[in-house]
Amino acid sequence: MSQHDSNTAVDHDLDDDVIPEADTPSGRVEEAADEAPRTRHPFEDLPLEEDGMPSAQDLMNGLRAVVDPEIGYNIVDLGLVYEVTKPERGYAHVLMTLTSMGCPLTEVIHQQCSIILGAMPGVDRVEVEFTFTPPWGPEAMADYVREELRAMGMNV
Repeated sequence: MSQHDSNTAVDHDLDDDVIPEADTPSGRVEEAADEAPRTRHPFEDLPLEEDGMPSAQDLMNGLRAVVDPEIGYNIVDLGLVYEVTKPERGYAHVLMTLTSMGCPLTEVIHQQCSIILGAMPGVDRVEVEFTFTPPWGPEAMADYVREELRAMGMNV
């Protein structure tokens, strides 16, 4: 089919023997010059404190992205995170528990906490400390979690 065929649905203004300049519908470079939208970092707008890190509360909120794989709720709303502190510049410390001793997913939860907090601006080192004192109980859960688990027939 040539560019002179009047029955063509799309006229690309290109001869069959011409190699296009760019991989675009028209083969023209100017259409390829548009930049892809910049991907925003999820913590880009997070305010930083004098130590160059997010607040301890913002670090705690970041841990809401870590979901307990067995229960399906985030570790903060499950009441597993006791505290998040910033003992020194660049260092975040998480004190948390698990729903049971010997939880087979301890390492997964530990890695997810480290990845999330380590991605936050100013955080260079993350330590996740597990404790069983005080022991975790369903009363530590956020009310909505407890209500949803009860609605699913769980005794919490």
